[in-house]
Amino acid sequence: MKTKTAIFLPLLIIGALLFFASSCKKEEDNHDSSENGEGFTCGEDFTDIRDGSVYATVQIGNRCWMAENLRYLPEVVGSGTSSQIEPHYYVYGYEGADVAAAKDDSKYNTYGVLYNWSATQTACPDGWHVPSDDEWKQMTDFLGGAMLAGSKLKETGTTHWNSPNSDATNETGFTALPGGLRYISNAFVDIGNYGYWWSATENNTNSAWIRIMYYDIPHVFKDYQNKASGLSVRCVSND
Repeated sequence: MKTKTAIFLPLLIIGALLFFASSCKKEEDNHDSSENGEGFTCGEDFTDIRDGSVYATVQIGNRCWMAENLRYLPEVVGSGTSSQIEPHYYVYGYEGADVAAAKDDSKYNTYGVLYNWSATQTACPDGWHVPSDDEWKQMTDFLGGAMLAGSKLKETGTTHWNSPNSDATNETGFTALPGGLRYISNAFVDIGNYGYWWSATENNTNSAWIRIMYYDIPHVFKDYQNKASGLSVRCVSND
């Protein structure tokens, strides 16, 4: 006849093994979730597992934003290549097709990538998305309205913004930069003067809503831009 100890000991060992396996699975799930942007703590650096790029993040209102322009660059074309339908990726001033060379360009490292609107559909990493027009509005409303928000979002000084960079305080930590754009005239323009960012919201078949910040006024201006243009992207967390 088996004793109680003989019966209990195997059950104890099995229970311990099941608990260990469950704990390992939970740690693995949490790790994967963090890498994909889910369960991410805003204010920490975020690593894009697609290319290893590391982004500062900042909480503004009830949303978490990347505090840097997106740098995801799976391919690159020069300013003379244009499409409203096919995704295109540009680096300001770079006219080649070599991704490694484009990533060595100082403007890539400072200002990130300029995307046509089609490319924005898959630009942000898992757990993040291109902000809608309404999400941009919610952010600027939280900062006191579009007429004042630019000063709170722009990097201070004139290292990147041209003088006078009016009223810039960067009190949000958003660090908006004047990365210019790839215009539909097949030219790179406005670096140092203006920063242009896509929204995920269409204006019509040929254009989508954008936000612009200026070197000489503290505004965040809403406009629309042809989908073939190349603009910066700031991703916002899905959470």
